[in-house]
Amino acid sequence: MNSYTESQRKKGMWKFIIASLIGIFLFLTPLHVDGETSLPVAVLAGKFKELIGSFMPTLIYIIIIASILLTFYFSLTRSTKTPFIKNLFEVNWVWLLIRLLGGIFATIVYFNLNVPWINTENTGGLIYDGLLPTLITVFFFAGIFLPLLMDYGLFEFIGPMFSRIMRPLFTLPGRSAVENLASFVGDGTVGVMMASKQYDEGFYTRREATVIATSFSVVSITFAIVVAKEVDLMNHFFYFYFTVIVSCLVAAMITPRIWPLRQIADSYSNGSTKRLSEETPDTHNVISYGFENAVERGIKGPDAKGLLMLGTRTVMDMWFAVLPVVMCIGTIATIIAEYTNFFTWVGAPFVPILELMHVPEAVAASETILIGFADMFLPAILIVDVKSELTRFVVAALSISQLIYLSEVGGVILGSKIPVSLPKLFAIFMIRTIIILPIIVLMAHIIF
Repeated sequence: MNSYTESQRKKGMWKFIIASLIGIFLFLTPLHVDGETSLPVAVLAGKFKELIGSFMPTLIYIIIIASILLTFYFSLTRSTKTPFIKNLFEVNWVWLLIRLLGGIFATIVYFNLNVPWINTENTGGLIYDGLLPTLITVFFFAGIFLPLLMDYGLFEFIGPMFSRIMRPLFTLPGRSAVENLASFVGDGTVGVMMASKQYDEGFYTRREATVIATSFSVVSITFAIVVAKEVDLMNHFFYFYFTVIVSCLVAAMITPRIWPLRQIADSYSNGSTKRLSEETPDTHNVISYGFENAVERGIKGPDAKGLLMLGTRTVMDMWFAVLPVVMCIGTIATIIAEYTNFFTWVGAPFVPILELMHVPEAVAASETILIGFADMFLPAILIVDVKSELTRFVVAALSISQLIYLSEVGGVILGSKIPVSLPKLFAIFMIRTIIILPIIVLMAHIIF
């Protein structure tokens, strides 16, 4: 800091303070709008969706097809030297195929072609008309405004204070507390976006980014309310959401310490394995050191034009890289869930476990346990006619706490810069299920 003038330090301080306060308001401040709890960024996304209106399906189709055409061109010609374009559109044949399949599925749904399995309201239609419009709008505003949280010093300010908590509890750097809180209060996809960006910029290792994306990408409280309403548990909502939080925190403490998360390389995107220092010098306490780091980051933070450029690139990154992947993976996952007995078969071993835990209607519950890997809302739909409140509570809380579902968060992770394979995602999903199921059943027996 000694190399900066007093004027630069003052400017950096105000950039840090103003940008961080705006970011905190947008991403971390619950608002009551139309009788529901939401966040400013989610409210903006909702208004944007209303504004786009009937043009939304066409906008989605344009983005997906443009992504495929640009991916084919740059992947086959390797003609660009621009790092952003190279990272976004130069992919291997596997990702090329995934994006192409996403485009084929999108074409079938957009033009309402009579293709069995794909063009139905519970498969391709669910992803294209139900999920992608939300991702379009959330990615837009989150992408534009995320730099306010990430590029002006808030992470640097929080880091020293929370390193003594986050590292021993969750094996994560202190700066991750900001985005983990944003995921809990807001939306899981925002947490994935942050983790991906922080990994790409060299602030998180591959393992740390994967832990954050798979352990803290909790759905918004709004969606939890939707699930609770679906299974008629709103009269127990406080205990319901409290159970979700407790089970997620316990899983977040355990999963990073076991396979497969423990075996993921603790290396940064540039290949370095030297961990970024979080030590506080003897000349400072954690607050003064965090503030000094934040001011320095504020000095380096982009101006208004730079902020707009940075936000635009983040939006393009998420739109062009993620949407085709979510369309492909989400559609395939929902087809498997809708038209095969796969999730029934893999859920069968849970029947004796549920019976041992004295969960009523164990067979019906077992059929929903792993189907959440396809889509988080499917278990709630399948369990709605079960008479036992305890069973509905267990299934609904479990579906939210499992976190990784391919129709949204899982698809976003696969389409991000965080290198996680599909088999590892399923393994993490299974391990989380095994860890949190006893916790949720115990809480259910206490409540009911």
